[in-house]
Amino acid sequence: MYQHILFENTNGVARITLNRPQVYHALSPALINEITIAVKAAESDDNVRVIVITGAGEKAFCSGADLKDVSNSGKTAGEILREYYNPMIQAIRTVPKPVVCRLNGLAVGAGCSLALACDLVIAREDAYLSLLFVQIGLMPDAGATFFLPRLVGMAKAFEIASTGRKVYAPEAASIGLISQSVPPSELDNAVDKAVAYYRSAPTKAIGAMKQVFNQSFHSDLAQMQELELINQEKLFNTADAREGITSFLQKKAPDFQGR
Repeated sequence: MYQHILFENTNGVARITLNRPQVYHALSPALINEITIAVKAAESDDNVRVIVITGAGEKAFCSGADLKDVSNSGKTAGEILREYYNPMIQAIRTVPKPVVCRLNGLAVGAGCSLALACDLVIAREDAYLSLLFVQIGLMPDAGATFFLPRLVGMAKAFEIASTGRKVYAPEAASIGLISQSVPPSELDNAVDKAVAYYRSAPTKAIGAMKQVFNQSFHSDLAQMQELELINQEKLFNTADAREGITSFLQKKAPDFQGR
């Protein structure tokens, strides 16, 4: 089914591995489409509790847009963004399940945008992120202009975007651009630890807070309180909420099933 990604769905974890190593996993329309399809497949599978996105090998997470493919497509930049990039980013941001980025190497241009769209980014400390668009006369896209200022503030966002410089994982973690920076030898352990937590967490509650957080920066307090009310009412009726409340009262560890 997939030609440009590896897709594994086992034990409640959907793993999406970008697999175009000859071009450092550059984003062609076909690759983007497969990522989108895989995320939606994970969303529709009730057994999936957490999604992991990474790149094959140890050099690159994603090197950005495949410019050769773009130039040969016959489509305008706007058409490519509308038909491919925007649906991919929307799928990641709206899936009501946590999405962990295993940043195994460089994340450049739209590859950086892809990483920032994930809920949690865990990177090896020798990896870097770069919004390289400016160095080819373009501006960030694929959602980066939304994510970047919210993660690091307007001044730092402008500096990172307007220079296109490399932000290595330790600095990225220190400024809040990513969640965690670890030595290369510890990357898989750190990702596995996060995955183990989310695989046994109350998935519907995690999904609800993700959806509500998405509205936070362009809503006022009253709107956010209304979203809290609506979603909390739904969560109170879930099996996991009943399990969590009962377990709390009985002073035992809850056994969340994601339902």
